[in-house]
Amino acid sequence: MDRAQNTPSKEQTHHPVDVAVIGGGQSALATAYFLRRAGLNYVVLDDQPAPGGAWQHAWDSIHLFSPAQWSSLPGWLMPSTSEQYPTREHVIRYLTEYEKRYEIPVHRPVDVTSVSRRDAGLLVSTDKGEWLAKAVVSATGIWGRPYIPEYPGQATFEGEQLHSAHYRNPEDLRGKGVLVVGGGNSGAQILAELSRVCHTTWVTLEEPIFLPDEVDGRVLFERATERWKARAEGRPDPAPSGGLGDVVMVPSVCEARERGVLHSVRPFSHFTADGVVWKDGTHTHVDAVIWCTGFRPALHHLRPLHVLNDAGRVDVIDCRARLEPQLWLVGYGEWCGFASATLVGVMRSARSTAAQINQYLTSLSEQRL
Repeated sequence: MDRAQNTPSKEQTHHPVDVAVIGGGQSALATAYFLRRAGLNYVVLDDQPAPGGAWQHAWDSIHLFSPAQWSSLPGWLMPSTSEQYPTREHVIRYLTEYEKRYEIPVHRPVDVTSVSRRDAGLLVSTDKGEWLAKAVVSATGIWGRPYIPEYPGQATFEGEQLHSAHYRNPEDLRGKGVLVVGGGNSGAQILAELSRVCHTTWVTLEEPIFLPDEVDGRVLFERATERWKARAEGRPDPAPSGGLGDVVMVPSVCEARERGVLHSVRPFSHFTADGVVWKDGTHTHVDAVIWCTGFRPALHHLRPLHVLNDAGRVDVIDCRARLEPQLWLVGYGEWCGFASATLVGVMRSARSTAAQINQYLTSLSEQRL
């Protein structure tokens, strides 16, 4: 039987396990790698129908902005590709093969509805039964909670509004007037694509920061690592400007620059039924808005634990929840691990989390002796 289908039915509740990992994307797989090395009994619960995590839902033309060898999970380098930067399909194939290579026990599709406390551990309730775990790793990422800011008159706008999480390609927007809102890499890449077939306007809060052409994700990660080391050692910031959120000049963005379309304007004042009004009072007809405005952590399943703070996050110390010692969080961003939302960056958080869990479970066993 395929391990991905070997899922307890609803009648087989309270299925015991040392560790339950919630999520099936890159952060969950990296954590699973180290749990496997530690010899722990663990399970990965993924709500998606197939491997690949959030990469399954990214727009068709998305590319990484680091070479394959700098976009790898622990243990196995991402295979090289003929293109400078790996495509969405290449990443999905890599994650699929990674699961098989390390025989990661992924159960899918399994929708985790809640995590609650029990005397013997944490009860993970799902639409396919319940797992009783001594430790839980939440690695659900952010894709499930796209963020769209509020603008006056937004509800009256009769055009299409689409978050980048649900954008696929420009085919249905050909010839239309489109606002692309958001100044990060997603905004730049989607603007570059849409501007070839649409009448586009790029809206950003501030002027985007464009990195030099020779700077890609590899260089950014090296700089961020140096910053992390400096902070840990109490030294001044040693790295030049440029962060993981600045715009990397991948080929499509460079091409948009050559066409003269890679420029942005500051936000509009409000929506109307057929467009937007700018702060100088002028009106622009708009058929669609693509919101490239980021995400929030997908943590609804943790609400029964009462660990969410006012920002909708969980206060952690080295990935471990302050208010729940049986809970760890991996892959949501800087607040739960340096560069943990990136393929290469999640390794440090995943390794630390697995080591802490192993130590915690060892101490539990010793207490019972």
